[in-house]
This record gives sequence, structure tokens and C-alpha cells, in this order.
Amino acid sequence: MKIAKWKQSAKVKTFLGQSVLNTLLFLLASTMILPFIYIIMVSFTDESVYEAGKFILWPEKWSIQGYLYILRGPGFFNALKSSLFITIVGTPINVFTSAGVGYMLSRKTLPFRGFLNKFVMFTMLFSAGIIPGYINIFKLGLLDSWFACILPFACGAWTVMIMKTFFQSLPEELEEAAIIDGCSPGRIFLQIVIPLSKAMIATFTLFAMVSYWNAYFSAVLYITSTDKLPLQVFLQKIVLAADYADFVDLSIEEAKLVPEEVGKMTAIIISIIPVLCVYPFLQKHFAKGVMVGSVKG
Repeated sequence: MKIAKWKQSAKVKTFLGQSVLNTLLFLLASTMILPFIYIIMVSFTDESVYEAGKFILWPEKWSIQGYLYILRGPGFFNALKSSLFITIVGTPINVFTSAGVGYMLSRKTLPFRGFLNKFVMFTMLFSAGIIPGYINIFKLGLLDSWFACILPFACGAWTVMIMKTFFQSLPEELEEAAIIDGCSPGRIFLQIVIPLSKAMIATFTLFAMVSYWNAYFSAVLYITSTDKLPLQVFLQKIVLAADYADFVDLSIEEAKLVPEEVGKMTAIIISIIPVLCVYPFLQKHFAKGVMVGSVKG
């Protein structure tokens, strides 16, 4: 009888504890979700019913006029072209360079393997700084080039070390069998190691893609031509501008037709749509790949 009461009491305590935890998590999630919903709703609000400072969760009248205005003129499309080039070119360079270095460091036969591992770890803790980095880009002739936003981030030490840990977990017998069959190291890497690493590759592809798509600071430092600035810099100029018509190629009369806040929220939504479109295709690999290297034994 006492055991039954104790079990019932434990169930009640567990239920109450779980309810409190769920409530706290819901409130925490709301602080992140509601601002995003607000941005979406404002971007679709018709200019005739928009009121500045009013919190909107459902527009009284819907409109896509803000999107039509933002997409007009070359300003947005130049920025979009820059971001697409940086992302499409930079992502595979980053993933395959990091995977190659990680695989190299995972091989026990690599000469000076211990020193090279420590050297890579050292770069995780110390960096040269902004000025030496700028001088390096200048000496390489990459100023005002999209590759100034790509090459400095083509191989990250943290990514390399995570990939190295994963490659070390693969059975050595696979490589030995491939060598007996006459496979070269490059063929082993491309035809055996990479196919076994799909979850990890998909995860770091997503990380690299988001990083390159959000390229901002490197573009501000190294790119001087207005028509080469990526989308995030373009978005920053719109959000902070006193008159956003200057950046979306609208006349003053046309800009008055769309409230400034609606135009800014629209620009924010447009800038995150590509990442939202790609994420569902990589999400199934994300949960597995993000745990790569975290469990040993």
C-alpha cells in the first residue's frame, strides 16, 4: 500500500515538474518565435492599414507591395548575385578542404602528425588579427573581390578537428582492403570515406552555407564596390537608412506608398528565404551529423 502511494506521489511530482519545464520552454520559445512572426506579418501588411509601433500578429489587410518594391531595380539583385556567388562557390571549397585536411590528420602514417595536429589546434586559440589579415588579403590581390570573403574561411580548425575525429572512427580494415585492391589515397577518400560520411558532410555543408550566406564583416573590410556588396550588407544599409528608397532604387513618391518599416521587414524576410528553403533537405542528416565526434568508445 505504501509503495503504491509512493509511486502515485512520484508520478504527480514528475507530471508537475514536466509541466513547469514545458511552460518555461514554451515561454522561452515564444520570445524567439513571436518576433519572427511579427516580421513576417508586417512584411505582408497593406500600407493603408499599417500603424507604426503597433504589434501585428495578423494583418487586417494583406499585401505583397513591399516585396514588389524591394525586388525592383538592380540594387537587390546585385546584392543577391554577390551572396549567391560567395555561398555557391565558398561552401564546397570549405567542406572539401576541411574534409581533406581532417582525413589527412586522421591517418596514423602521416609524417609529423602530432606536430600538425597541434599546429591546427593552435589556430583555434590564437589569430593574427584584423590588420595582418587585411594586409594578407591586400598582398594576395584579393581586395574588392568576392574571393576575399571566401578564401580566408575556406578551412576552419574547429571543423577540421571534428571531421578528423569522425574519420578516426571509421574501420581501418576498409582502407587496408582498398589498398590491397589497388586504390590510391585520393580514390579511397572520394569513393569510400566520403560516402560513409554523408551525415557529417551534410551538417557541415549547412554550417558553411549559412556562414557564407551571412558574410558581412569580411565584405565590409575587403569589398569597396557597391555592386559587389553581399545581401547582408545591403540589408544592413536598408535597416539603418533614414530613407530606404536610396537603396532599393525607388523614387521618393514610390517609397511613400510603402511604409518604411514594411520595406525593412520585407528585406529581412527575403534575405533568409534561401536558407529556409535549403534547411529541410539537410535536416534529416543534421541530428545525426551534429553529434559526430561527441561519443567515443
